[in-house]
Amino acid sequence: MAKISPFDIADYLDNEEVISEYLSTALEDPDPDIFLMAVRNVARARGMTQLAKEAGLGRESLYKALSPGAKPRYDTVLKLIAALGVKLHAVPAH
Repeated sequence: MAKISPFDIADYLDNEEVISEYLSTALEDPDPDIFLMAVRNVARARGMTQLAKEAGLGRESLYKALSPGAKPRYDTVLKLIAALGVKLHAVPAH
């Protein structure tokens, strides 16, 4: 019998282009938890400890900010996005 490993999106978030597309898609969902989940997945792919350090946050603060239902401060989100090496930008709605 073949053993099937569970799917983990973090295994595929291995470059800035994939990460930026993934986060952009998550931003299109009206549920803010979807975007936080996407950032959490990217953080896991990059390493939570390293991301916390690059964002200037404590590791526990990072976990708390990215936990389901969290309402992180805007400046925290900006620090995380910058540490992930991507930028957010606005475009006209279609």
